[in-house]
Amino acid sequence: MRTGIFLDYSGGFREAVDHIVVLEKAGVDLALVAEAYSYDAVSQLGYLAAKTSTIELGSGVFPIYTRTPTLLAMTAAGLDFVSDGRFRLGIGTSGPQVVEGFHGVPFDAPLGRTREVVEICRQVWRRERVQHQGRSYQIPLPADRGTGLGKPLHIINHPVRERIPITIAALGPKNVELTAEIAEGWQPIFFYPEKADAVWGDALRAGKAKRMSQLGELDVMAGVSLAIGDDVEDRLNWVKPHLALYIGGMGAKGQNFYHKLATRYGYGEVADRIQDLFLSGRKAEAIAAVPDELVRQLNLIGPRGFVKERIAAFAEAGVTTLLATPTTTDPAEYISWVEELQQLLP
Repeated sequence: MRTGIFLDYSGGFREAVDHIVVLEKAGVDLALVAEAYSYDAVSQLGYLAAKTSTIELGSGVFPIYTRTPTLLAMTAAGLDFVSDGRFRLGIGTSGPQVVEGFHGVPFDAPLGRTREVVEICRQVWRRERVQHQGRSYQIPLPADRGTGLGKPLHIINHPVRERIPITIAALGPKNVELTAEIAEGWQPIFFYPEKADAVWGDALRAGKAKRMSQLGELDVMAGVSLAIGDDVEDRLNWVKPHLALYIGGMGAKGQNFYHKLATRYGYGEVADRIQDLFLSGRKAEAIAAVPDELVRQLNLIGPRGFVKERIAAFAEAGVTTLLATPTTTDPAEYISWVEELQQLLP
């Protein structure tokens, strides 16, 4: 099992980078930078590449609707170049609230688009002349849709690698199945080890049955909030606003992927209440409605022995990379918890 760090997109980036520089020396394997409707992750990943030398870097994640597939491939190749082959391309669909509300583009055909994006990226990295005729993307653009002057081109530079690892953030069964088929890694959110197989097991097995052997084993990258000690029970409350935002506010009723996931975990009534409160503007009450037990099972918060048991549960459920977000504002505590997490890994 590997360890990784998730850098928050809401602030404190330079301070987080200082932590990464220290943790890189301690052997942390991976650092991911998120991108929502925030600062772009590309500029921050470039900054990280200049400040580090061995840790793997990744996007966590680039929404596929906001860049063309070839630009995604060019960006990944550029980040792989400036990091000396240390970049991992994390992609995902995001959701209609962000894609249509912030970017103004239709949220359509997420499965088909994801598959086409991956195919086109790999063409670019192999320095093939990009030619693709799919439902979502036609490259070059057909003459009847443009000037007719487009022609197949290949990337000018020679990418450091012709196979940059791709991780897909996926929740729905069909998207998870696709991820297990075509990607090097899978990044689920709010991973509940004891219920993961019931929610995603069939989809993972179906996708792996069609998986190409050259992709290797699927890297399952689960994000967790982290606090280790005998007096960290209060840190459960640090996580609740994040859960309430996603379960209650990331999408309209019937179109919230995180609400659906909580429901599949057996928290349907709780998820409904959180959503009703959040969407009515009663955010503090929505946060208070998040159960301690749900936070506890999704994360690594508690005494050392409890955290060790939960790590074993994540490993048993197939997780290969733990992406930790320490719930602290104390730099020394941040680093000590991550170092202790590494010591507890199987």
